[in-house]
Amino acid sequence: MRRLGITRRTGHRGRTGRGVVAGVACAAALAALTAVPAQAQPRHPAPHWELKDSGTPEVRFRGLSAVSRTTAWVAGTQGTVLRTTDAGASWRNVSPPGAGELQFRDIEAFDARRAVVLAIGEGEASRVYRTDDGGATWTESFRNTDARAFYDCLTFFDRKHGLAMSDPVEGRFRILSTSDGGRSWKVLPNTGMPAALEGEAGFAASGQCLVSSGSKDVWLATGGAARARVLHSSDRGLTWTATESPIPAGDPAKGVFALAFRDRAHGLAVGGDYRPDQASPQAGAVTRDGGRTWRSAATSPPAYRSGVAWLPYSRTAALAVGPTGTDVTTDGGRTWRTVDTGSYDTVDCTPDLGCWAAGEKGRVARLES
Repeated sequence: MRRLGITRRTGHRGRTGRGVVAGVACAAALAALTAVPAQAQPRHPAPHWELKDSGTPEVRFRGLSAVSRTTAWVAGTQGTVLRTTDAGASWRNVSPPGAGELQFRDIEAFDARRAVVLAIGEGEASRVYRTDDGGATWTESFRNTDARAFYDCLTFFDRKHGLAMSDPVEGRFRILSTSDGGRSWKVLPNTGMPAALEGEAGFAASGQCLVSSGSKDVWLATGGAARARVLHSSDRGLTWTATESPIPAGDPAKGVFALAFRDRAHGLAVGGDYRPDQASPQAGAVTRDGGRTWRSAATSPPAYRSGVAWLPYSRTAALAVGPTGTDVTTDGGRTWRTVDTGSYDTVDCTPDLGCWAAGEKGRVARLES
């Protein structure tokens, strides 16, 4: 979408006994994070975002893929891709050569060595790159040659199958598909895609305007039109249904910016108006039926939010982030509470409780306790 400085999943890792232990730790961490402060000084510090020096204060990171507590990838402006394998103590610049003019807005990593990154923009500015050696080398696997297309986000169902989405072309969102891990791509037929509303598009704000859960379900978030919608496909992007969300729209700067699904039924939506001088009422919504219906949060995040992520192994806990802060919910998105005022654009969590956030001025942080 041509709205954020140029004119963002879910994980698919298996649940193990070790993961269950992490889930218990996750619940304890969230309880501490949301507890009312006691009069006495706590014996241990409460969970909080701890900044990790990326060494790139000139870069804004809207793409983030957390692999574990120790490994994460971020992607941003100036064609920048960084990777850490030591919990953020150090970062390696693994940017694709010759990409300095590109804006990377989404990255999906399978592990510490394999990742796929999306550059956004009109025409040939929209590109996809893949690495199999930790960013030492990259292969450009897709370059958009249609001047009408503008790609915003990508997602993977597994290590082979994934999708990318473009703003509407000829009145319908365009979907790009891969079945070989992002090594090659093809445009899917648009016959199963509902007509776009006038002015409707996606927001390339956090790599979370296209997200998947399980092997076939995928959701697409929209804004910019009279109504903000969420589109759902249960067959990997061949056919779609559209549902209105309660998040306000009616302006090119308003709509649903990010989605997160913990399974094929339970999902969260966040958004609002990204202009800093505008209020964002009803910035959060929740679904319990796979996106067929959406309800406004009883207590929404207090401002525009561009990223959202469920905490691992929790049925009720999630984080939402934006330029003015981080909010947490412990009741499945019904109510949100601000717990941090730092600026972040995107957030991602892993089964071993590796929650990461990234944003402007090279900011990258990990949730610490």
